[in-house]
Amino acid sequence: MTTYAALLRGINVGGSRKLPMAELRQLMTGLGHDGVRTHLQSGQAVFTTGRGDEESLAAELAEAIERHFGFRVDVIVRDHGYLRAVLEACPFPAAELQPRQLHVTYFSTSVTAERFADIDQAAHLPEEFRLGDRCLYLYAPEGLGRSRLAEALSRPRSTRGVIATSRNWNTVVKLVELTAPQA
Repeated sequence: MTTYAALLRGINVGGSRKLPMAELRQLMTGLGHDGVRTHLQSGQAVFTTGRGDEESLAAELAEAIERHFGFRVDVIVRDHGYLRAVLEACPFPAAELQPRQLHVTYFSTSVTAERFADIDQAAHLPEEFRLGDRCLYLYAPEGLGRSRLAEALSRPRSTRGVIATSRNWNTVVKLVELTAPQA
């Protein structure tokens, strides 16, 4: 049995695409997952299962959400080992920063630096980003809401079919804790 986090993109934001967490937990339990828990209202669910892989589990959950709620939601599923590796590989001094200053964007697949080649990083200083394993780390000293770099990073790029969803550092840390093997 493996514990995973499901990251749902763009739900419960601005009054649209409402997806109640209690219903999501029921839906996931109905799919045969164990120990289903949710974190916050912004689209994180943790579950344990002995079947499937990250990609098939994400596709299954996205299809079930569309059937049940009537709208499509992009889903990324990652296991504890990956989430922990992302936390440990952070290129910024996370312990010295406020959680609102640091974000991780998770990608459904690997992306290359060429995807962001048109962004002049020097023009956005002191904001910075670094690529990781299927993720991007963003340091935004004034927070995400005021970040010009975050806006530039979110503009559509040439790679089609890549799902991206961002989480603040508090959530990154919490997902590692929630997916950790139970003693």
